Amino acid sequence: MKQEKRQGILFIIGAGFFFALMTFFVRLSGDLPTMEKAFFRNAVAAVVAAFLLIRAKEPFYAPKKSWGGLFMRSFCGTVGLVCNFYAIDRLNIADANMLNKLSPFFAIIMSTFILKEKANKVEWGAVVLAFTGALLVIKPSFDIQFVYGLIGALGGLGAGIAYTYVRKLGKMGVKGPVIVLCFSLFSCVVTLPFFIIGYKPMSMTQFVCLMLAGVCAAGGQICITTAYTKAPAKEISVFDYTQIIFAALLGILFLDQIPDALSVAGYIVIIGTAIFKWQYNMKHDT
Repeated sequence: MKQEKRQGILFIIGAGFFFALMTFFVRLSGDLPTMEKAFFRNAVAAVVAAFLLIRAKEPFYAPKKSWGGLFMRSFCGTVGLVCNFYAIDRLNIADANMLNKLSPFFAIIMSTFILKEKANKVEWGAVVLAFTGALLVIKPSFDIQFVYGLIGALGGLGAGIAYTYVRKLGKMGVKGPVIVLCFSLFSCVVTLPFFIIGYKPMSMTQFVCLMLAGVCAAGGQICITTAYTKAPAKEISVFDYTQIIFAALLGILFLDQIPDALSVAGYIVIIGTAIFKWQYNMKHDT
């Protein structure tokens, strides 16, 4: 294994660990409103992104033709984030993380419309299998947990569309920190009115948890960005699913959350599909 590929794998596993910690701290912050949690998470990320731009002496610039893409990336990313945070507070954090990890499969669908990249039969088959696994996690029924599961899946949809626009913006030459900063600032602006109207006083412990969630989110973003500069996505992206393992361990050890048999079966189907798709890409994208 080449040194850079090994480093890429380590960084993407690190990203999975940081993002799992983010969801853990979001859950640990207690019964604060979802928008309040989302605002603090994005405020910290905005500061980190601005710092990276200043340190790299990169201008905060995006060509006019990319503004529409930046808006869609920011809007869909914000919807995905809010839905994910809402699900984190109401589902096992491993389930919420798993539903959010449907985003690569949603990206396959959305790339057809946004990037005009046509998926082949194998990729469409992977989408169907992944959504079958998602049904095992969501467990369709007439109770409120089913609604929470659907909202978690909607978070994955928002993230999938957002990542598709990130790819499109990258092709336009928009720098990563600029995309992150635009998304973070947009999310802060959108969530700020809800934060003010529904503000709930927090304890010092809750404040620290939200700050740690923001720091971990920034750490995950830095790690995943670094990972994809070390090796192609097709070679390392499957290791991003280690986030589910980390989230499950945190839930079991600290939150007394034991995934049920159907959820575990769903994890196996979705992660197994991701591994199959990764192996397929490695063989055919040469």
